[in-house]
Amino acid sequence: MLRLFVAGLAMGVAGVAADPSSPVTFTKDVLPVLQKNCQSCHRPGQVAPMSFLTYQSTRPWAKAMKAAVTTRKMPPWNADPHYGPYLNDRSLQQNEIDTIAQWADSGALEGDSKDAPHPVQWAEGWMIQPDIVINGPVTDVAAHPKNNVIEWTTVIIPTGFTKDTWVTSVQIKPEFPAVTHHICTGYVPHQAGVKYGLGVWMDKPRDEEGSAIPEKGSTFAALPQDVNRLDADAAAILRESALPGGGAQDCYLPGNVAADYRVLNAAKLIRAGSDIVFVVHYNPNGTAVTDHVKIAFTVAKEPPQRRYVSLLISSPFDPKQFAIPPNDPNWESPHAEATFQQDAELVYMMPHMHVRGKDQTWTLEYPDGRKQVVLNVPRYDFNWQIGYNAAIRVPKGTKLRVDAHFDNSPNNKFNPNPNKTVYFGQMTWEEMMTPFFGVVVNGDAEESKLISTPVRAGRGGG
Repeated sequence: MLRLFVAGLAMGVAGVAADPSSPVTFTKDVLPVLQKNCQSCHRPGQVAPMSFLTYQSTRPWAKAMKAAVTTRKMPPWNADPHYGPYLNDRSLQQNEIDTIAQWADSGALEGDSKDAPHPVQWAEGWMIQPDIVINGPVTDVAAHPKNNVIEWTTVIIPTGFTKDTWVTSVQIKPEFPAVTHHICTGYVPHQAGVKYGLGVWMDKPRDEEGSAIPEKGSTFAALPQDVNRLDADAAAILRESALPGGGAQDCYLPGNVAADYRVLNAAKLIRAGSDIVFVVHYNPNGTAVTDHVKIAFTVAKEPPQRRYVSLLISSPFDPKQFAIPPNDPNWESPHAEATFQQDAELVYMMPHMHVRGKDQTWTLEYPDGRKQVVLNVPRYDFNWQIGYNAAIRVPKGTKLRVDAHFDNSPNNKFNPNPNKTVYFGQMTWEEMMTPFFGVVVNGDAEESKLISTPVRAGRGGG
């Protein structure tokens, strides 16, 4: 997958310290901070449960806002500030935190409407203003499936693109985010006989808690003969249409809503006649729904000079190498790595683990032997799949290494069961160590030859 994370990109006017001689008000002091850092999520139709567009909708949350910003729980931003810089850093400055705290403590006054900045013009229902909208899969999400498990489902949809298309931003939008674990997409050549709109999945043997039972050396890579609801021809089509490397080009994840390459003067190429492979994963919540997914694009009028490419790597997922012991608070995962086969610019990094993920560190090892930590997330939070934007030139021969730790102890409040061994798997209560990243290269670069990975490092995604 990879895209630039835009939910929470800096917008509007930066917040400034309030004048101590005048009262702190919503319109003059607080609203500019909310526009810049909060409204991308805190508005109707987005992931946050309350809207911060107006004084009336914000005022009841004044004390809660103070608590969230003073503890730096909000806006979510988990990168260690000693590294970077990150171009989309949405953490609040201390003066902005002080402004919100003072406003809450002094009565949460509204102020004069003349002091308010112009409202941000948010696209209706979208983070981007689409040029093209494609209807994606329709999936029935059961209220109470067996073991509360809905396996990853793959659906193929035509793009309808009759010519090579350079897309400059992408957004995947489920109708019911509350039950959506993730939706990832890839773009593949059309296969004759493909069955559009058919949801297919691979049933896995699972224990009473819904965890996959290690079988034939892997809990993660399902076998082709396990494909459910498919005849032989459709199963072959599914295998041939699998996302490259088991990964994805673009994803919807909590806290990671859209991708915008325009800030990089770059675009992603989707070939004429391509199909879109959707991999959808739902977490049932006791209410049956039918989810309708849409995907939207903005499109470049001319081919760009800079090409954006989405990539991912993974730690090994063989259970002999990836098995988190019970009650281990700091298990060190096998690392993930890739070697760059061409010069590139590293522009996006997104750690991905599940609920036992603890920390992750990204290091570049340059051909001259120099090492540089380019991202450190010391307190990983699965609830916020944050992508970090950078601008790091990476010469050919550079190795990217990603190290991570997991907390399988009772001290991890998200841990569903600290008393069992945890393997690599697709469900939230299983685990992954799958770094996503994006690079920018020259427009004529060969996408399939950008990186190489060790044979021992299987790939996975989502």
